[in-house]
Amino acid sequence: MSYGIYIGRNHSADGIAYLAGYGDEPSSHWLEINPRREHAEGATVTVGVTPQAQMPGHLTEIPQARKTARNIRVSYSHYLGVPAPLTNGGLNEFGVAVRDIWSPSRQDLIDMTPKDQTGPNYSDLARIVIERARTAREGVALIGELIATHGYSTYGGNSHMIADPDEAWVVIEFAGGLGLWCAERLGPDSIRASRPGYIGEIPLDPSDDYLFPPHFFDIAREHGWWNPKQGTFHVNHIYGDGKYRWGGGTWIEDQMRQRAAQPEKIKLEDVFWAISTERLTGDTAGYGQVVPLEHPAHDALRMMWYAPVGPVAAPLLPVFLGQTSVPHAYQQHRYLTSGESFRFLDRRQEAEDPATVSLVPQGIETSEAAVYVFKRLMHAAFQKPDPLLKEVWSHWRAVEASANSRFPEVLRAASILMDAGEAALAAGILTEFNHARLAESLSDCRALADAAYARLRATGDLNMTLKPLSPDQLWE
Repeated sequence: MSYGIYIGRNHSADGIAYLAGYGDEPSSHWLEINPRREHAEGATVTVGVTPQAQMPGHLTEIPQARKTARNIRVSYSHYLGVPAPLTNGGLNEFGVAVRDIWSPSRQDLIDMTPKDQTGPNYSDLARIVIERARTAREGVALIGELIATHGYSTYGGNSHMIADPDEAWVVIEFAGGLGLWCAERLGPDSIRASRPGYIGEIPLDPSDDYLFPPHFFDIAREHGWWNPKQGTFHVNHIYGDGKYRWGGGTWIEDQMRQRAAQPEKIKLEDVFWAISTERLTGDTAGYGQVVPLEHPAHDALRMMWYAPVGPVAAPLLPVFLGQTSVPHAYQQHRYLTSGESFRFLDRRQEAEDPATVSLVPQGIETSEAAVYVFKRLMHAAFQKPDPLLKEVWSHWRAVEASANSRFPEVLRAASILMDAGEAALAAGILTEFNHARLAESLSDCRALADAAYARLRATGDLNMTLKPLSPDQLWE
C-alpha cells in the first residue's frame, strides 16, 4: 500500500517537476547504487512469484537486456511471498524515475487470476524499467511489451508512476491473467497522488495521453462490465475497485493544489511535507524518496533526497547517482530482513545446509543499522506526539534546510571537475558530502532517541501495552 505523488513543473517554484513517495512494507530496507552493467548474449533474468505467494504462480526466465543502466534504488526483503530482493523503483542515469503503488483490481479479475500465473511481478517491472528505460514513455512501452510477451504475476492489482523531466505516466496493471493494463500521461500542469493508483474516464481510441492494449475494451464488453452505448469508459469503475480517488490521495492532491495556487507556488519543502506529514506517513512507510526531474550538466549529478524510514521521523538528504558508495549503516542489515532469523554469521553448518549462513556481510553487520536507529526514534516520538514528535519534526526540517543550503556548491564543484575530465575527483566530492550528511543525521538520531526514551521512562509514558500508538492517518 505504497504512495507516490507527481508535481508538474508549472506548479513548482523552481520550474522543476518532482516525483516523490515511499513503499509500505514491513521488512528490511536498504539503499543501493547499482552500476551500469553489460550482460552476455542470451542472459536471462528470473521473474514472477512462487507457489507460496498469496496469489501463487511460477518463476520463469525472460531475456536480460544486453546493457542495464546505472541507478539508485531502495530494496527490501519481503512482500507476500514475492522473491527478494524487491524494489519499488528509484532513478536511473537517463533521468527516468519510477514509483510502484498498489492499485486493487475488481474482484472478478482477482478471482479469475490463474493459480499458475507467470510473468514479471510488480517489483520486476519497476526494476526492469529503471534498468532499461531512457524516457518515461519508453518505460510504459516496456511494461506493455513485457506483459504481452511474458504475462504478469499479480497480487491483486498494481500501478507504477514513471517520470522523466518532460512528462510522467500512471500505469495500472490489472489482475486476471488477461494482459490488461492502461496508462495515462501527466504533464507540466498535473498534480497526481497515487494512494492507490487510479485512472478515470479515457477516450475509446488510443491517443498521445492514454495507452492500452488492443483488447482493453473487448474484455469489459465480453464480460458484461461495460456497454459501448455508454459512450465513456471509466477505468477504475470498470476494472478497478470502484472507489476511484481514496480519501488520503484526494486530501494531499487538494493540499498541493492550494499551495500551487499561491504566488510562490510549490516549494521544495512543500514536496518534502507531502511525504513527511503524519496524516499520511507512519511506521508502514519503509523509507522516503523525492526525485527532482531535470537534466543536469552531467548524469552523475542526478540525485534524489532519501530518508531511511518514513520521513515523519527522519530527514530527506541528498544521494547522488555519481557517488561511489553507500555508507555501511544504510546498506542491508539483518534487522527486519526476511529469513535472517534462522541464519548465522557462522559457517559450521554450511556444508550440510548453505542456507544457514547469513546473506549480510559480517563487516556490515558490525556497523549500526540506520533503519533500526531511526525506527527507535519514530516509536518514541509516536508515544507522545506533543512535544516529542513536534520536536523531532522541527529538528529534521532544520537538518534538511542546512543540507540543501550547502549542496548546490557541491554540485557546482563536482560539475567543474567533470568538465575538466576529473570524474573520479568529482565522485569523491559527492560521496564525501553524502556520507557526512548521513553520518551526522544518524548521530543526531541516536541522541534524540536516547533523550526521548529517557523522558518517556521518567514521566511514566512508555507504552507497555500491545496497542501501538501512532498519529491518525487518512486512508479511505
